[in-house]
Amino acid sequence: MEKLVIYQVFTRLFGANSVKCVPNGSKKENGCGHLADFTGAALAEIKGLGATHIWYTGIIEHATKTDYSEYGIRRDHPAIVKGNAGSPYAIKDYYDVDPDLATKVPDRFKEFENLVNRTHKAGLKAIIDFVPNHVARQYHSDAKPELVRDLGEDDEPSWAFSMQNNFYYLPGSKFSPNFDLKDPELGTYKEKPCKATGNDCFTPWVSRNDWYETVKLNYGVDYQGNHQMVFSPSTPSTWTKMRDILLFWAETGVDGFRCDMAEMVPVDFWGWVIPIVKKKFPNVIFIAEIYNPHEYRNYIMRGKFDYLYDKVGLYDTLRSVVGGQSASLITGCWQSVEDIQDKMVNFLENHDEQRIASRFFAGNAEKGKPALLVSALMNTNPMMVYFGQEFGEPGMDAEGFSGEDGRTTIFDYWTIDKIRRWRNGGKFDGALLTAEEKKLRHYYDKVLGMCNKDKAIREGRFFDIMYANYDNELMDTNKLYAFLRKSGKELILVVANFSDELQRTWVKIPAHAFETLDIPAFTEKTSCKELLTHSTEKHILVPDGTTYLEVPANGGKVLKFKL
Repeated sequence: MEKLVIYQVFTRLFGANSVKCVPNGSKKENGCGHLADFTGAALAEIKGLGATHIWYTGIIEHATKTDYSEYGIRRDHPAIVKGNAGSPYAIKDYYDVDPDLATKVPDRFKEFENLVNRTHKAGLKAIIDFVPNHVARQYHSDAKPELVRDLGEDDEPSWAFSMQNNFYYLPGSKFSPNFDLKDPELGTYKEKPCKATGNDCFTPWVSRNDWYETVKLNYGVDYQGNHQMVFSPSTPSTWTKMRDILLFWAETGVDGFRCDMAEMVPVDFWGWVIPIVKKKFPNVIFIAEIYNPHEYRNYIMRGKFDYLYDKVGLYDTLRSVVGGQSASLITGCWQSVEDIQDKMVNFLENHDEQRIASRFFAGNAEKGKPALLVSALMNTNPMMVYFGQEFGEPGMDAEGFSGEDGRTTIFDYWTIDKIRRWRNGGKFDGALLTAEEKKLRHYYDKVLGMCNKDKAIREGRFFDIMYANYDNELMDTNKLYAFLRKSGKELILVVANFSDELQRTWVKIPAHAFETLDIPAFTEKTSCKELLTHSTEKHILVPDGTTYLEVPANGGKVLKFKL
């Protein structure tokens, strides 16, 4: 059994080496990372952090302002591209690798296949994005296999809706956003009839807050006709085309798909396509980006997803606790998904969310350490981290299209300073890192390492002991969160401290925990290993008794007992 630890990396930025970037800079000005930057040494470093999977974000070719027409790739109109690099979620060709990532553009697909092979050789599994809800406004596949019909190629644009159309149309209208569509070289972008925009915007008058660079794909839901679902008598065209795209990428050897905005695509499609892919590739996993808790079980049971984002539950709660709310709120998170807990992907950062160290979140990476303990160690479900999180990357650059918003840009050519210094030209020797960065990385290494090194964390049972401490005057349940993990003869007590001060506390372990987990009582002080410091401590463990602990500020205790 393995607990998934997913390391998300924004592929284009990982190997970017510019010491000083120009806001709104071009690829020529700011440079760009490549697939080849994920060397054996780089992958060994990621594996050494405790990762089991690496999610390469932004692999499939997307719209960009960089001109690759000399390689037979159609140019994109700049007015409908966000940033100079473009969004990796405005897919331009589902059958090709993004040329930005290639050392030699004509060899880009072979370079990706080599990356997958290197990833596997390093003992990691590779995940890529599947973006099913929308594509770039000027979608066109230059690389599709022979006999494959392009998206929209057989559409009838005079029909607002047809189950055999790949796009939704607004007949008689033209694309009319509230911003300029002119370009000095390519002229004015024109689209008539207008297609519906990716964020379910069925009007030609879109704004910059809309996903204006994308158009929505049609899976047989008539959004302009009372949301009627038309999935028969034949299979909708988009279903079969997206099935073929998933099978195409699975053939490359990738081990999983993170499915962007999965809940914007009908659950019926997922329940149809995932079993088809798994029949041929049984070990491929599907992760849904989903934000509606009322749909969680639907997308697992009917949609057949392996895992779902736990964003509006655990992520949002941990963020509020780091910000000063009561740690006792965490209990409600696991209770709300107790029956599907093993399906939930925990995280504290990703490309959509603000960095812990940004002024929009905690302002200090150290404050995220207790949240990491909870997120990573609380259960057997997957844990995900975002590249640079382990060094305290603040995401506070104003890169261009992406302003100073606490997020690492996905639209611009840029360099992530902490990643650049960590890489140090591919040496990964730590020479350019600060003492604080090294210390934080070491903390992440220890916590994430526990996920599979310690059996009680990897596959053990979970027991929340907060309820037994609400009337315990010697434990501040607003600042501390405590739980047990147990497997066989191994028992682990985790206490996370969300305060800025050392907590001297007496933690009560209820008799029910001893009964449920089959824990013998230790009436005399028994030695245990503190896994964060590798020190030895001695504690008494008795039913309904209390254990004295000194829990570090913005940190925690992880005590491992051999029963």
